[in-house]
Amino acid sequence: MTLPFPIAEPDTPALETGRKLFAQGSDFLKGVVAMDGMPPDDRIEVCFAGRSNVGKSTLINALTGRKALARASNTPGRTQEINFFTLTDSHYLVDLPGYGFAKAPVQTVEKWQRLLKAYLAGRATLRRAFVLIDARHGIKSVDQDILTLLDKSAVTFQVVLTKADKVKTKDLDAVLAQVRNALQKHPAAFPEIIVTSSEKGDGIDTLRAIIATLA
Repeated sequence: MTLPFPIAEPDTPALETGRKLFAQGSDFLKGVVAMDGMPPDDRIEVCFAGRSNVGKSTLINALTGRKALARASNTPGRTQEINFFTLTDSHYLVDLPGYGFAKAPVQTVEKWQRLLKAYLAGRATLRRAFVLIDARHGIKSVDQDILTLLDKSAVTFQVVLTKADKVKTKDLDAVLAQVRNALQKHPAAFPEIIVTSSEKGDGIDTLRAIIATLA
């Protein structure tokens, strides 16, 4: 029996397409704090969401081959902007603020939530949201809010497990089972999971291929 939400395994042509796309280079474009600051939605766009310190900045740097393109913060909730990166002239990579931060003021959290909802509803060329989940912990209650919001916004999302190198195989299998069970409740979930390690490079080519082959 085929498991629901198998691990993504692109074919060789897709992997090569991804390699070529990301080899052309990526640059920081701008940080946005309001909808009127958004760049034109004139190209394919993918966004990255995840709770604070899940490894979003590290993953974006690994994807682009730029060690300091996306800035990581050790303070949860520090990044309050939606950061846009260009990938040649054909794609935007979008880094959303980390969610689930306890130290941020309530007003800051509410402002971020309003901006996130407006962003998800208002970007016509947004093809997929990649939701990063720490492979050591699986989907937590704080992640459910973003998954439900993506369902309501009708934005297809795909789970990316991060830090897989820090988990033993048997423990990773248990986390995958937990994630698969949770995703069955979300109609916007894409039916494949991406398993990555930014430190080891695992899954990076897979993610590049998926982004490069989105229509």
